[in-house]
Amino acid sequence: MLDKKYQLAQINISRMIGVNINDPIMKEFVDNLDKVNNLAEHSEGFVWRLKDENNDATSFNPYNDEQVIINISVWESIASLETFVFKTLHTDFLKRRKEWFQKFGKVSTAMWWIAEGDFPSVENAVKLLDYLQKNGPSQKVFDFRNKYAPPTL
Repeated sequence: MLDKKYQLAQINISRMIGVNINDPIMKEFVDNLDKVNNLAEHSEGFVWRLKDENNDATSFNPYNDEQVIINISVWESIASLETFVFKTLHTDFLKRRKEWFQKFGKVSTAMWWIAEGDFPSVENAVKLLDYLQKNGPSQKVFDFRNKYAPPTL
């Protein structure tokens, strides 16, 4: 029997300073969404990202709060996600996040392993982020500071 393969799912969530995504304070961030999303999709190890008919995820509102935006994606490994997040144009926006976003809870990023070929639902991703915020990192769900290897059979 072949070993089951895993890929990394992640959610990150932010509370905007603006009243919603169309607030003028969000303009530079919004103007660069397509560029950053395109960079992600062409990054080594990228598998999938949540998006709507406008090619972004800003319309998803699992918290019923127009100030909260989410991003969910799937990667081949933690290393491929880290390279995109910390070693590309994305890093420039990460460094400037306080210009557009407030702090959201204790943890704003959660990662977990899923079977290769699966994709996370918004509901499950939000539940896992909540679990991480309440219980801390574990094999079930973790963050960049506390990483866990994929499960073994």
